[in-house]
Amino acid sequence: MSAHPGAEERRGVRRRAVTRAGGGTDRGRCGVSWPLVLGAVPVGFTAMFFAWPVVAIVHRGLVDDAGRFDPAAILALWWTPEVGRLVAFTLGQAAASTALTLALGMPVAWLLARVQLPGKTLVRVVVTVPFVLPTVVVGVAFRMLLGEGHLLGWTGLDGTVWAIILAHAFFNIAIVARTVGGVWARMDPRPEQAARALGAGPARVFATVTAPRLLPAVSSASAVVFLFCATSFGVVLVLGGTRFRTLETEIYLQTVQVFDLRMAAALSILQLLAVTAALAAAAFARRGVRSAAAPAAAPAARPARGRGASEPRRRWPSWRSCW
Repeated sequence: MSAHPGAEERRGVRRRAVTRAGGGTDRGRCGVSWPLVLGAVPVGFTAMFFAWPVVAIVHRGLVDDAGRFDPAAILALWWTPEVGRLVAFTLGQAAASTALTLALGMPVAWLLARVQLPGKTLVRVVVTVPFVLPTVVVGVAFRMLLGEGHLLGWTGLDGTVWAIILAHAFFNIAIVARTVGGVWARMDPRPEQAARALGAGPARVFATVTAPRLLPAVSSASAVVFLFCATSFGVVLVLGGTRFRTLETEIYLQTVQVFDLRMAAALSILQLLAVTAALAAAAFARRGVRSAAAPAAAPAARPARGRGASEPRRRWPSWRSCW
């Protein structure tokens, strides 16, 4: 201990005075705020490589060759029959791919959430591997699988829209398995047990008890899968070629082959609007996922009072729909 008890206190007062005079400990000798400087780096990167390309695309689509602001021209491009067919095919194949992905992904989510599988971690890794593969690799793999003379060449799916839908389902099944499976694994099983105790069969338990609680997770996964399928590039370009075109591949063709930058910009703005809508839907669905998953831990965290285990059962909802 110091021989003078007030020495440490006086040094602390002098140190705080110097800190206030210098503008804080985060400032250098020249008065530069280093957190502000370091924060400017990611802001500048985002502005250069995200905001500026978006602004350039919007400017190219809304301004004509003479430099005049002409938003009516982009609307005229949107209302052409060719763009209508592109939008219809993009949304149609994305919806079909999302439906097939849900049909294949829900059983996998159930296995990962409710079945005690040996090596479940390895199963999760195997399910996730297709999602991290490049889209061009997935497209080439399906081309080799479905091509004439190959393993599934007898199906005649090569060069059809079904090849694109199957590849999209293979690519995005991990989203459904991990999103829905994670929520399913955290759900409180006692409402389902109560429904079965009241005489409901497995199908009715799933339809009336499990499915409503999984709906936000399914909606969130569906929105993300739909977004990925609608903006798919490599899979559609490899498996569809010039016969099946989406907005994504048409932007590429208009830029590289036709060199119609005005049309490419118009399609890019249309795709930006569609992506924004899909992201908003996914964010809204994720909010429902958090609200649905939160009550699962509440009954376990609440201590038993009075009559013990019989008290929480009185707070469960009525299961008349399961009778």
